[in-house]
Amino acid sequence: MRDGFAADYTDAKNRLVLVTGVSGAGRTTSLKILEDFGFDAVDNLPLRLLPALISGAKHPEQPTAIGLDIRTRDFGVDQFVKIIAELRDQQGVDPLVVFLDAETSVLQRRFTETRRPHPLAHDRPLVDAIEHEKRLMAPIAATADMTIETSRLKSAELRKILQDQFHIGETEGMAVFVKSFSFRQGVPAEADLVFDVRFLRNPHYDPELRLLTGLNKAVGNYIEEDPDFAGFVDGLRALLEPILPRYAREGKSYLTIAIGCTGGQHRSVYTARILNDWIADLGYDVHLSHRDKPDEPNSGE
Repeated sequence: MRDGFAADYTDAKNRLVLVTGVSGAGRTTSLKILEDFGFDAVDNLPLRLLPALISGAKHPEQPTAIGLDIRTRDFGVDQFVKIIAELRDQQGVDPLVVFLDAETSVLQRRFTETRRPHPLAHDRPLVDAIEHEKRLMAPIAATADMTIETSRLKSAELRKILQDQFHIGETEGMAVFVKSFSFRQGVPAEADLVFDVRFLRNPHYDPELRLLTGLNKAVGNYIEEDPDFAGFVDGLRALLEPILPRYAREGKSYLTIAIGCTGGQHRSVYTARILNDWIADLGYDVHLSHRDKPDEPNSGE
């Protein structure tokens, strides 16, 4: 990723975004989101036609997003790098490359659920096709301006990331995502900071609280009775308060803070709520989600 990457469409040379990545990682969804934001969106344009598209644009100031992947005619790593170099040298355009990726197991599930064939799965098992594509696309991923790991991203979160990264709409500054999760289900791949709260007393062992979640007032009271909870929260605030503005000043458009416990139901959910409210009070654009929280019979609020 290029240092200080940020899209500035007041500069005409940054009007082209190339959206690529592994199949099933969200390239089509990303293109639709950018189109909603006012981009001219084109999918699977042959690489050799890119220069002609740019030079022949009726509205050259209009930002354009082009989707490219392994299915694109004449697509290849060498061709991709060559075309980008030609655009920069001959037309003064500085394409911004966004690479979409996801874990192999997640991609396998997505293809299985949608029953859509993987473009490389003609003569090999699905998992082998996914891994083969990842190897083919690795050089492009390594040089992309921005990589988005979508394994556990919801569409709304992907939309927010793109909105903030390209400075679209009224949102300014760094957006903060606070996410609770279960260690059993794995650490969120998109997390920048991860905090483990499995040391706190566990409501799971109280029969009256077991089926509830950290959204329940009784669960929150139970967790707060842990003698180490207040000190932990104070320490967390003391750690984050000076570094959040530093991240923002470095040009980071979004920061994901993940709070994990064993099941992602009680301790992580409640701690994430407390952290989210505090960050909001600091004036940041903050978004709270609970990746692995189950439903409960009654929220108790």
